[in-house]
Amino acid sequence: MAPTPFQISVPDEQLQQLKAKLDLTTFPDELDDAGWSYGSPLSDVKRLVAHWRDNFDWRKAETRLNQLPQFKTKVPVDGFGELDIHFVHQRSDVDGAVPLLFCHGWPGSFDEVSKLLPLLKGDSKSPAFHIVAPSLPNFGFSEGVQKKGFALPKYAETLHKLMLQLGYDKYVTQGGDWGWFITRLIALQYPSHSLAHHVNMVRPISAPSFTSHPLLALQHALTPYSAREQRDLARGAWFRGQGWGYGVIQSTKPQTLGYNLADSPAGLLAWIYEKLHDWTDGYPWTDDEVCAWVSIYWFSAAGPAASVRIYYESQHEGGVDGNAASRLRAGQWIPHAKVGLLYCPKELDPSPRTWGRTLGHVVHEKELEHGGHFAAWEHPEELAKALNEMFGKSKSFDLKMG
Repeated sequence: MAPTPFQISVPDEQLQQLKAKLDLTTFPDELDDAGWSYGSPLSDVKRLVAHWRDNFDWRKAETRLNQLPQFKTKVPVDGFGELDIHFVHQRSDVDGAVPLLFCHGWPGSFDEVSKLLPLLKGDSKSPAFHIVAPSLPNFGFSEGVQKKGFALPKYAETLHKLMLQLGYDKYVTQGGDWGWFITRLIALQYPSHSLAHHVNMVRPISAPSFTSHPLLALQHALTPYSAREQRDLARGAWFRGQGWGYGVIQSTKPQTLGYNLADSPAGLLAWIYEKLHDWTDGYPWTDDEVCAWVSIYWFSAAGPAASVRIYYESQHEGGVDGNAASRLRAGQWIPHAKVGLLYCPKELDPSPRTWGRTLGHVVHEKELEHGGHFAAWEHPEELAKALNEMFGKSKSFDLKMG
């Protein structure tokens, strides 16, 4: 089935229902001087709920989103039938442009690519890209999955088959958050097609060992961590100790949480807004940005509760008593693939550089002095620069896009 153009058009009834639900919000109390220590502050959530209800113009946001070249198509996934997949597809007019699959995560969306699109058209000094940015199944305007067991390898299969359907037999990828795991698994599952991947979340499972990476292990043993790497490790310790509570819930009881996310727009907003604050590097979120970001979840095709199931499925590949094999495998050496690593200081669990080099043949590595989890949104120019450097004509490797 050939892709068909798509435009977002949320029915008026859904907009009216949203306003009615926001108007009926019951807010919790809050301890004195709680700040961000207990989660999203009451004053912030009250302000944002009022703005979402009274001032935010979804139709304006919808018009902006509809300026993106959007499409839908059916993608067959083994064991799950055909899924209706929504995606942005900006084709380049430049001969030899590089097909690039951009993969978002949670609580992100396809909209994260919007700031990158004008920066990756290419010129005399930088390569041009054909950019494909899907809404993952269960996210945005892609179809929801109705059967259990849709774990990370199935997300990888879906996006790979989308690229083949669009005529991109060989391509490169970029991802963060779940996009890190999915693009890594694409490289593992389809090595003759996915020729290189760039990631802005770097999650190796451990330091280099003498059995698997003896030279890196020796370097790791003899070289003290830099001041930046020590800060990175402290950031990771904070995240695992104070920032991962949401992940435990979403990985174990997503259905229970889903009743809140599906029924309460204020609850959904507070749940996501905390991450937008904690996971970025002082990014100056406007109220309109936050409301647009959350609205994509509220108006999503499968509903906001569907999006958190990826956490459960990734931890239970073999059923209730399953494992996280693919999730762990993504953090290990993948042969053949060329890898680009972008380190941002406010990433969730940044690793020392020798750890990152255990992931594969690293051909590009860059540290930013600023930035957090949502690199494409916070600092699109820096991410575009890294992609241009990695895939530029002057690089010593040949992608052989053919």
